[in-house]
Amino acid sequence: MRRIAVPILTIILFLLFWEWLVWFNDWPNYKMASPSDLGPAFWKYKTLFFSFGWDTLWRTVAGLLISIVIGVALGMIMGFSKLLQEGLYPLLIGFNAIPKATIVPILSLIFIGQHDFNTVLIAFLISFFPIAVSVSIGLSTLEPEYRDILRALGASKLTIFWKIALPKTLPEFFGALKVAVTLAFIGTNLMEIVSPHGRGLGALFDSGKTNSDYPLMFAVLIALAVLGIVLYYCVVVLERIFAGWADQLSRQ
Repeated sequence: MRRIAVPILTIILFLLFWEWLVWFNDWPNYKMASPSDLGPAFWKYKTLFFSFGWDTLWRTVAGLLISIVIGVALGMIMGFSKLLQEGLYPLLIGFNAIPKATIVPILSLIFIGQHDFNTVLIAFLISFFPIAVSVSIGLSTLEPEYRDILRALGASKLTIFWKIALPKTLPEFFGALKVAVTLAFIGTNLMEIVSPHGRGLGALFDSGKTNSDYPLMFAVLIALAVLGIVLYYCVVVLERIFAGWADQLSRQ
């Protein structure tokens, strides 16, 4: 009960502080929208919020799923091979250091008109790095005595992976996945804002900016936050199902 009540109370306090801040400074809604301005904006554009919100959500989830597949594969390669880890790490770190906002216009020019593909691609590119690194670290730090014992008992490399390596890596994987969820949303909205004639909440935000509709812009930001929170807690539920034992061990 506390896990539900505390976050809800924190959100309510934040909204109240936001409302007070706008009222105290006497800011008009064309300068700073308040929470009380968001309800009418949501209602006025409710059809667009549902339609564009779905576009943003499925692209983000698609990019995230691809990042899981590619990130886990890269993490396994680097985790099981010291040579490949030393070779790939500098490339991954260098790529991750590049601001993804600079990649968005390049992709838009290379794949002109392929808005869905571009959006899913940038969501993947911005979110796979933490997954690959976490899996790599989890596997490379696996205690060698466990491997030696299982090998002495005749276990294959596949058995060692399923019995030892995979369970040990799950806590690090889900920790990285929580970070990747928010990163994927950032990538999706970067492309939606930049891409002309695009769909999605990013395009709706850009429309609000063009028309100086601040309530709409802030309503889009809140919608993005809600989608991010929902997806984040979906990961939390999966973590408790597949790696709940790690949390129980840490409490002992």
